[in-house]
Amino acid sequence: NAFAKMDHRHPELFDAVAKAAIPIIDDFNSQEIANTVNAFAKVNHRHPELFDAVAKTAIPIIDTFTTQALANTVNAFAKMDHGHPELFDAVTKAAIPIIDDFNAQGLCITASAFARTRHTMRTSKLLFTKISDAITLDAAGLQDWEAKSLVAISYAFMKAKHEGNELIDLIGNEVLRRKDELSLDARELGNLAAAFNYYDMIPCSKNVLELTYEKYQPQAHGNDGSLEDVADVFGSMPVGQRLNVIP
Repeated sequence: NAFAKMDHRHPELFDAVAKAAIPIIDDFNSQEIANTVNAFAKVNHRHPELFDAVAKTAIPIIDTFTTQALANTVNAFAKMDHGHPELFDAVTKAAIPIIDDFNAQGLCITASAFARTRHTMRTSKLLFTKISDAITLDAAGLQDWEAKSLVAISYAFMKAKHEGNELIDLIGNEVLRRKDELSLDARELGNLAAAFNYYDMIPCSKNVLELTYEKYQPQAHGNDGSLEDVADVFGSMPVGQRLNVIP
């Protein structure tokens, strides 16, 4: 974990750690399991055998995981593109009863991980519903969210193709409330545009698309942003034109 925190990549060391950990992985507690896969994900070191062993060990003790450990574990699996439906189902069942204990970052990380893996089991759909309910019930709390978290959760719901109009409308209005001080990079603006392009029928969609377009202009002229970001932002133009937002 120390090497991962320092972003110090040493493939031989990580392979050695995996080789040593697999035979004793059953002795790891929930925090050690989460820390291990999180460290491998941070340095982008793939080791399928370790991740399979971690999943097998984690599932029976998933109820001992904290909200942060649950979020970090699925996030690591998603980052490594290591699909494991049984683990994600187990995390879903463990997370739902304690969803109100998740902080904003935990909710974003968890939703993003499930959306990234395209895990579409019935239980994960229920998880997204519970995440939406938890946030909408504490709508005033969105004022304390970082702007990038507002983008991340709306983008995750879009990627999961989840019906979340009430939540997305709340997020959109919060984005508009802080529009003067809103600071997002090109990728975040692209993700915001993509999300509100998808949820184009909600009341604030028109104004959010307009704001996204306006905020992107200085960055676009400064060549700040990838082709993917440009595609996300300008992919919303047909919607913007239909709403008379963009000439």
